[in-house]
Amino acid sequence: MKGMVFTELLDMAETTLGEEVVDDILDGLELENDGAYSAVGNYPCSELVKIVGAISDQTGLPGDELQRLFGRHMLHRFSKTYPQFFADKATVLDMLDAIENEVHVEVRKLYPDAELPTFGTEWLDGRTLRMTYRSQRPLVAFCRGLIEACAEYFGTDVEITQERHDTGATNVATFLVRMTG
Repeated sequence: MKGMVFTELLDMAETTLGEEVVDDILDGLELENDGAYSAVGNYPCSELVKIVGAISDQTGLPGDELQRLFGRHMLHRFSKTYPQFFADKATVLDMLDAIENEVHVEVRKLYPDAELPTFGTEWLDGRTLRMTYRSQRPLVAFCRGLIEACAEYFGTDVEITQERHDTGATNVATFLVRMTG
């Protein structure tokens, strides 16, 4: 997993909890890099899960809720860092539909070793998109947070329904995203 995800999680945690608390959390974990991450490095997702779990324990916030909030945080960072991906999209659904065949294509050019989830999409009508997330990583709630923040970015009210369809080691979730506003 790209180090940028780790550095952003730690930045979000430091902003909320303070640097000293985050340092204490990291010191209490057995991590391969002792909690030192570079944005361009690659690290095991298991370490991210450990950090999320420890932050969850510290704050009392359930892990899925923390992941969802982190997904929202990341979308805001993506929109500032990569505005070109958002520039020609008319709606939140257009943006979500472009993740696999536009955004991930460009990410793979920049980071050929990136292990990305897949997002299958299907338009059900002009206001509803079915989006299927598949990944070896247990980040469904993170994905939901990205979707929620994307809707906010486009100033659109949406209704999101979610179903899990995990198969063995693969995390699978279907999101129905319907524009309501």
